[in-house]
Amino acid sequence: MTVKAYLQITMNIPEENRKAAAKVYSNYRTPFLNNIPGAETKQLLVRDEDVQVLHGFDSVEHAQDYLKSEMFTQHVFPELKPTWAADPEVRIFTVAG
Repeated sequence: MTVKAYLQITMNIPEENRKAAAKVYSNYRTPFLNNIPGAETKQLLVRDEDVQVLHGFDSVEHAQDYLKSEMFTQHVFPELKPTWAADPEVRIFTVAG
């Protein structure tokens, strides 16, 4: 397993919606890791001000492809959208090295 790129999705989720958002994360974590090409890791990071999901991929291209995948566009995104107080911030990073 070598993570060469990260997809970071930062969401403003009010406290009362966090349980629902965490359920979406839990429901799709294993299918993401088992079925999305290049998926290596997936972590849920929680702060008082926001929630982040950090996805590790073997390439930037696979990170970009996930954002267009059926899992993301037809399931994860629509299920998370009602929990947001604002649109999420989506970033893709390359691992230096």
